[in-house]
Amino acid sequence: MSEVILSTLDAGVLTLTLNRPAALNALNRELTSALRDGVEAAARDLGVGAVIITGAGRAFCAGADLKDVVARREAGERDLGEDLRTNYAPMIRAIRACPKPVIAALNGTAAGAGLSLALACDLRIAAAGTPLIVVFVRVGLVPDAGSLFFLTRMLGLSKATELALSGDPLTAEDAHMLGLVAAVVPPEQLMAAALERARRLNDGPRQTYALIKHGLERALDLDLEQAMELESQLQSLAAETPDAKEAIQAFLEKRKPQFGRGEVANP
Repeated sequence: MSEVILSTLDAGVLTLTLNRPAALNALNRELTSALRDGVEAAARDLGVGAVIITGAGRAFCAGADLKDVVARREAGERDLGEDLRTNYAPMIRAIRACPKPVIAALNGTAAGAGLSLALACDLRIAAAGTPLIVVFVRVGLVPDAGSLFFLTRMLGLSKATELALSGDPLTAEDAHMLGLVAAVVPPEQLMAAALERARRLNDGPRQTYALIKHGLERALDLDLEQAMELESQLQSLAAETPDAKEAIQAFLEKRKPQFGRGEVANP
């Protein structure tokens, strides 16, 4: 693992920490590549049941490293769209494709592509006072790295438009009210809260999580009839998994289920 990502595995929970604190964990090629590699490795690792992404220092991620962008433009790399295709999109895809739950622990500012990174995760837990900022308009750019997709679907067109056009910060507390954040906790309790949530997920039915994530992703583009058919197909798969069989048997025997830790494949 690259030094720009710190990796810690604890009882099935893998914590990936963005480690450029002096730059507020701003994203550059090395960091986007290392994070993508870390998430893809977690997806394959039988010892990992849940993933936490957080930041070192006082920010979660301040977005793209503009110093790096300017330096590359001066070196002749002037197409920001190609940069997104090559570096940012693969990182976001890796998170969305991960069959295991991914939690963003927002220890500080999540701005620009750093906010996109947080929104790509399945759940977000934020330290009180953390600002979330769709900052792109402040530097004359369009929301990217998935922000157009995530914001419109999570908030609706009206609120997404307000945030994208204004660039005004959204507090963690307001983000919680809007449903962007699952919980807001005191800063000193952030990692404990994220680990507690991740450990509960790690103890759950991994194959079921993969099917749920797949279904939710597909359902975004389906009408009701198509969604119900998708549910039927996924339920047929879910019912045949060892996890479902164990859960049903445990319910009948009035005991806590003991889920397996086998390989989890995307549907």
